[in-house]
Amino acid sequence: MKIKKGDKVIVIAGADKGKTGVIQKVSVKTNRVVVEGINVHKKHRKPKQNNPEGSIVEIYAPIDASNVALVDPKTKKATRVGINVIKGKKVRVTKASKSQLD
Repeated sequence: MKIKKGDKVIVIAGADKGKTGVIQKVSVKTNRVVVEGINVHKKHRKPKQNNPEGSIVEIYAPIDASNVALVDPKTKKATRVGINVIKGKKVRVTKASKSQLD
């Protein structure tokens, strides 16, 4: 997976198509990502001793990594990610403008 936590991404498929956000969590095993402000669900919390009224909490559910694309820092559009070796280190670069991400 070429997407990391903290990357700015745009949703390219699904109900939230066209929205942008920052990745909060990446699960390589399940190929899913949690993006801030995307795929928001409401969870009802039961009343407990420390929260006697109960509450409704908004949570960010994970979406498949194939449904998001990295936002190019120069063009502000969706782009693919490639890897170049510079001075013996692997560096992520955008395919559209060849700008470095790391």
